[in-house]
Amino acid sequence: MTRRGALLFAAMCVIWGIPYLLIRVAVRELAPVTLVFFRTALAAALLVPVAAFRQELRPLLGPWRPLLAYTAIEVAIPWVLLAEAETRLSSSLTGLLIAATPLVSALLVAFGGMRERQGTRRWLGLAIGFGGVAALVGLDVGDVRAAPLVEILLVAVCYAVGPIVFARFLSDVPALGVVAASLLLTAVVYASFAAFRWPDRVPSGEVIASVVSLSIVCTAIAFLLFFALIREVGPVRSTVITYVNPAVAAVAGVVLLDEQLTAGMVVGFALVLLGSVVATGRGPEPVPEP
Repeated sequence: MTRRGALLFAAMCVIWGIPYLLIRVAVRELAPVTLVFFRTALAAALLVPVAAFRQELRPLLGPWRPLLAYTAIEVAIPWVLLAEAETRLSSSLTGLLIAATPLVSALLVAFGGMRERQGTRRWLGLAIGFGGVAALVGLDVGDVRAAPLVEILLVAVCYAVGPIVFARFLSDVPALGVVAASLLLTAVVYASFAAFRWPDRVPSGEVIASVVSLSIVCTAIAFLLFFALIREVGPVRSTVITYVNPAVAAVAGVVLLDEQLTAGMVVGFALVLLGSVVATGRGPEPVPEP
């Protein structure tokens, strides 16, 4: 990996590891729908002009149905569910639970009729990973009700399905255009909801800083850096950040929000990480007989 690739990789590990902390701070004073509106509107205000300048919006007129589906699955639904869940869950635990997304992807591959050979390695990885999720939930959730856990599960499912929709129906159109349009569409949809849940008073400086950072740094700039990372190191190696982001989220929550780091979180995340690597990794290719 080049020095530029290493810097981009490190930046993405941090930038996509701290949104959980920022969301946790923001929902103290903002309704989840209002937070999603601010996040997508500010990010769209930055990315849509860039995509328009690069002429990456016009190609989206053809596959508008898959674009709407991708927007709902990857942005509109999971972001509001994530914010709603973090009104009752710590940011560190939320980030670690989201780490199960690769396991959900592997499960979809296993039962979704996709043309991939299912081997012992995949099933072993799934068993290890979901054992880690069970450890996280069983040892650290405590008195939390089932609702936020179901919301995080739905977020993980959406994050697993979204890339599949993109790969099948939107791979021939510019990725930046898809992201910019998705953010704009989500902002338009949530504008009316946010109007009814507008804060009664001006949020604190801490909340405003969290929303601005979440929108500009963790959304708009993050996608530009991520596309640069893909060009630098390739799409496969760039996905490794998904294994690092939850650890960054846990450390940020513990250090900056004084959230508790428990043995269950350490053991559970280690099992989830190991299971994800085993379940989604490719085994050795069979050598054909002469």
